[in-house]
Amino acid sequence: MAGNRLVVHSTAFTLIFLMIMMILSPVAEHSHLSDEKISETSGRQLDDVDCSGYTFEDLFDYNFALFNIDIEDDWATSSMSATAYVNGSNSATVRENLDGLFDGAPGGNNSWISTDEREAVREIGPKCIVDMETRLGIREGIPHRGGVDWNDFEFVEEGIALDEVDLVPTGHAEERNCQNLLASNECTEVPVSITDDLQISLFVKSGESNNMRFDQLPNKGVSNFTLALNVTNMTNADLLLTFPIIQGLRISNFSMQDDGVEINSHEPEEIYLPDGSLRVKQHVDYDKADWPIGRNLFIDFTTSAPESNDVPQWSGAAPNNNSIIPVMTGMEYLAVTGDEISTWASDSNGWGMECEFADSAWSSRQDSDGNLFITSPSSTSSSTAECSIKDPFGAQNNDTLTFTFGQPFTASGQITDGENIDFTINPTGLVNELSVVAHAHQTQTMGTSRSVSVTTESVTISLPMEGLKPGSVMVMGSAQNSNMLTFNFMLDFELEKVSLPPVLDLTVNFEGKNATWDASGLKFTLKGEVLDPDGEEVTLSLTLCGSQATDFTKVGKNWEIDVSIATCVQQGITEYNVLISATDESDISNSLSILVKDPYANDDNSDVSTDDSDDDSESSGLPSVSLLATLSVTLLGAAFARRKLE
Repeated sequence: MAGNRLVVHSTAFTLIFLMIMMILSPVAEHSHLSDEKISETSGRQLDDVDCSGYTFEDLFDYNFALFNIDIEDDWATSSMSATAYVNGSNSATVRENLDGLFDGAPGGNNSWISTDEREAVREIGPKCIVDMETRLGIREGIPHRGGVDWNDFEFVEEGIALDEVDLVPTGHAEERNCQNLLASNECTEVPVSITDDLQISLFVKSGESNNMRFDQLPNKGVSNFTLALNVTNMTNADLLLTFPIIQGLRISNFSMQDDGVEINSHEPEEIYLPDGSLRVKQHVDYDKADWPIGRNLFIDFTTSAPESNDVPQWSGAAPNNNSIIPVMTGMEYLAVTGDEISTWASDSNGWGMECEFADSAWSSRQDSDGNLFITSPSSTSSSTAECSIKDPFGAQNNDTLTFTFGQPFTASGQITDGENIDFTINPTGLVNELSVVAHAHQTQTMGTSRSVSVTTESVTISLPMEGLKPGSVMVMGSAQNSNMLTFNFMLDFELEKVSLPPVLDLTVNFEGKNATWDASGLKFTLKGEVLDPDGEEVTLSLTLCGSQATDFTKVGKNWEIDVSIATCVQQGITEYNVLISATDESDISNSLSILVKDPYANDDNSDVSTDDSDDDSESSGLPSVSLLATLSVTLLGAAFARRKLE
């Protein structure tokens, strides 16, 4: 029904978008945020939201915000991710305001923030964001400082995704089930007054390539342009702006202006990434006492050569000439991490490594993190390459290093005995000798490592899987040679560790009997041990006379349970054949059959067996119900019948 639809206050609605609304309203000459109060309207439905002209900073205090904006290669689209961090008392304010967002709806504006409200924010958030104009603009040509037609960025609804962390903390001490009648079955809520830290994030929706666009920049960054950003009311934020790979792109000038008057501010930092792209880091802040002053940031870019530029230099950490760099062939392979390769050379403006291979089917590239990837065909196992270092402005060191890239061995793995992986190493001849260390591996668990020296012949080593859980198992390790970088490998042979059944045992008492009877004669106690060889949790259950029990007491591998015979007596059963089952997390079971004799019987012998045993033990005699147990049950039944007659 229409009356049950969520009604939105336009003022409160803007609180959903804690990070993105920080970049609202277009850049304009001496621009500043409007000091007019956003009018409140009622009756607007969630699927018909109009957030044009709204600003987040008028209503919300965040502690810190981080924005990542990547200009795509087409110079017409961009991707933004942003995270706002809200701490302490500010988090309580956020929760209160978001709860007020749903004033008039079931569960809304009741001083409790719920998971239903959180899901509604995620659902309708992009519809609001797309109504807003960003604060970001770009323009070609000579440096600009306002008074021009800025090429404004705008949001793309289908590319926007929102998420949060701990808006409604799971398992909070004050958490409760939602109290309103229309709440979902799994709905929980917490008081808006809690001060647990929270985060709200914006990012590119899965399956989409971008969430912002602008009119394509005709020069695509190869000539002068200015980027402008309205930072009014951005109290504490870091901006990371990454541009496509344009050789020689750099900052030529910048300024921060308050109502058109230049002020001192944080300078933008140029960061040249190993793939050749330029990243600009800019910190901005705004004292609320300065309101309503409008603050704009302008950064000018150029590709003209700098007045001076140093040449990158190899360092002592670089591999020796003619060193071997191991890879897996037939794919694109991460040969050297960015952290490691960053120590090989230095340059004040950053640097990257380019390699020219003897085999044209081989190639290399570095990503923005500096990781060196090698692409090779499966038909060859190695190739040499001459590698040089160059900075973003084209300055190149004349000294080059020659490396051999190749695969040091091939391998196979199989499980034959259920307990170990037979790991076979086949050397390719890339090096004369390899020292290999390997172990069976799962995400959070490792088997015992084994090492072996490999020369020219294949070698098989047995890798124990003890301590690993049933399921997928890989082989992880490293190979070393004095003239080769360490080869770290993770190999997936599609191996599965099969679950072994739990080991279940019974502990006899001091009298050598299976059970210890209670003085009443109506119950007895069983004790024992259970252990799962795979380290999985084990669930115990007991069956006696058609009844089941799971109330075992477990301490480590020891278990104990009190067993009532009342059900057996009621059925006239005089043999207490107990079945205990142990089931692990992989649903593999083992069981233990126990015959418990009446303590008043003449024959004290009893039998214990497990399902996986081939031995069928016979009882030495039939147990009988004790006189005390019979009398007790009979008297209890008579008393109950008497009460019903009365």
